[in-house]
Amino acid sequence: MTSSSSRPRRGKVLEALARAERKVFTRPAPKSAKAQVKFLLTRAKGATQALAERLGVSRRTVERYRAGTLTTPQKRLRAALVGETGSERQPQVRAQARHQAATSSGMMVEVTAYFGFTCTGNSDDGRERSITTAISPTCAKQILELQEAGATEEDLHPIVAEAITESYFTQWGTRTVDLRADFTHVSEIEFRF
Repeated sequence: MTSSSSRPRRGKVLEALARAERKVFTRPAPKSAKAQVKFLLTRAKGATQALAERLGVSRRTVERYRAGTLTTPQKRLRAALVGETGSERQPQVRAQARHQAATSSGMMVEVTAYFGFTCTGNSDDGRERSITTAISPTCAKQILELQEAGATEEDLHPIVAEAITESYFTQWGTRTVDLRADFTHVSEIEFRF
């Protein structure tokens, strides 16, 4: 059994990307714990031990949910079931949305975070800002490729900051070309395909 403290916690950017993917689904997700476990076991080709390790529970717990003898998971397991079900559902729909974002439409991002700047000449001092802006397909592709490669939250921050700088602060290279923005202390972030 894997303890929840030994599994890496996903950061706000990674969670926001996962939520954006879930929003493009065309069919409803399994709702009950039993249905979620059955779905995940189908995707895991019946390997109860492998699923138990992914969920951070014992093999016997997985078997009990599959049989329906346990029906109400604790908060941590409920979150793991929802997350794993979401990550395994409708792979073609997710792939199509990711491909479209990376090649033609880009993504929208809404973020509230602390933005700091470096620039030649004058610039605003760093402060918390709430920004909604489009991200170009090129930047969307980089973000999605990093996510797919297993990037950490810290790996994604610079590329997301660069994408926001490109579209919001420099307006696609028409203003303050040498401006560089970094963001930290992300309060909220949402992506939309």
